[in-house]
Amino acid sequence: MSLVTGPAADRAAPEKTRGGATRPPRGRRGPLNRRNLYGWLFSTPFLVLFAVFMAFPIIATLLMSFTDFGARDVTRPLDAEFVGLDNYVELFGDEKFLRALFNTGYFVVVGVPLTVLLGLLVAVLLNNGIDRARTFFRVGFYAPVVTAIVAVAVVWRFVLDPADGLIAGLATEFGLKAPDFLGSETWAMPSLIAMAVWRNLGTVMVLFIAGLQAIPTEVREAARLDGASGWQELRRITVPLLRPTLLYTTVITTIGYLNVFEEPFVMTQGGPSGSTLTVSLHMYQQGFNFFHMGYASAMAYVLFVVIMGITVLQLRLLKDNTR
Repeated sequence: MSLVTGPAADRAAPEKTRGGATRPPRGRRGPLNRRNLYGWLFSTPFLVLFAVFMAFPIIATLLMSFTDFGARDVTRPLDAEFVGLDNYVELFGDEKFLRALFNTGYFVVVGVPLTVLLGLLVAVLLNNGIDRARTFFRVGFYAPVVTAIVAVAVVWRFVLDPADGLIAGLATEFGLKAPDFLGSETWAMPSLIAMAVWRNLGTVMVLFIAGLQAIPTEVREAARLDGASGWQELRRITVPLLRPTLLYTTVITTIGYLNVFEEPFVMTQGGPSGSTLTVSLHMYQQGFNFFHMGYASAMAYVLFVVIMGITVLQLRLLKDNTR
């Protein structure tokens, strides 16, 4: 029995938590504090890198979007003139930006469903329908993901070349003439979408295969014993259980397509006549070709707000409400 009473006893007695568990007295938390200190010390390199290469550029870009920052202000950034919301107001009166916003929306609305649906189809076939050479097909579909965009562009330029390309050669065999895919306002954007779907299909496929392999086999076997067809199994069992994977895949694919830059930059430079100009490419041109850094920064934050809004909408529409 303890003979200590008064304030000293209060300090020595263990504290009770809401669940009835005890925790160490206040005076005995030294090791815990040391562990916290060690954790912060080990985290310091990351925090420094994050602050220098992430947090500072983000804050600087936000401040820059309210100025007329240009090439003349690179050496003395504090001399940039504050213009308030003028850059944002000018954006929505800029026909070129509105055209780029429309092109980006077109790219996303057509490209994301194609990529997700084809990725799901390939994943189901590779997970259930193909027994032999399954690894070979998986590697084949994933190879474009790890291939440099320049190499991909060279291949697709050869395929789409109106004179000597692969499609032109096949069309000639049937007495037809292939269109100028990258030189036509009608065909340029669909051609870039086809290239993006082909290039990103492997990532979506791998994610869906992981989701399919997490579905218990007992559930599928029970559905088959109850007489469910392949389509009914896919619709009633596979897709509902893949909802978390579908949500994640749709969100990251949409974010990537809203930031589309490499495809038009390498293949068309935004042409012909601005038909493949995207927001990211227009931002790059304004910032690094014409050195309108403040205007380009405002464009970046408008795109950020669009991405956040669409992501929140997708999270609300596709989240799993069964839990």
